[in-house]
Amino acid sequence: MLAVLQRVSSASVTVAAENYRREIGAGLAILLGVEKGDTEAEADWLAEKCAGLRIFKDAEEKMNLSVKDVNGAALVVSQFTLAGDCRKGRRPGFDRAAPPDLAQPLYERFCETLEKRYGVPVQRGIFQARMQVALVNDGPVTFVLERRSGTS
Repeated sequence: MLAVLQRVSSASVTVAAENYRREIGAGLAILLGVEKGDTEAEADWLAEKCAGLRIFKDAEEKMNLSVKDVNGAALVVSQFTLAGDCRKGRRPGFDRAAPPDLAQPLYERFCETLEKRYGVPVQRGIFQARMQVALVNDGPVTFVLERRSGTS
């Protein structure tokens, strides 16, 4: 499972076809990619890491606070292209991406764990929809987090 985690001052997702828009203020924009072989263990680990990662500034301007510490929120968008392989040719291969019937429940598990277990308010995109994501990256601060299935 992969996540691109960005510290944001604001972020939103819009699905025009569904007349759907969700937005957050300060917090995290998280693009989440589910790979073949991923399980609930990877979703839970990644949710804990996102909730606890100390990437927000404290009173001394040091990255020492988590999204929970600053009462921030998360905007989580499914992003199967994170599992794309661009090593060969000019067209990405998506063999590592989990099929939707596996990916969607793990995406939902990640969001629910982040919100219910760790207390981070979550706004979501619509799984498999064509979405427009907008954000203001604060810093900029961006991290790529990865948890391969079967690792501890």
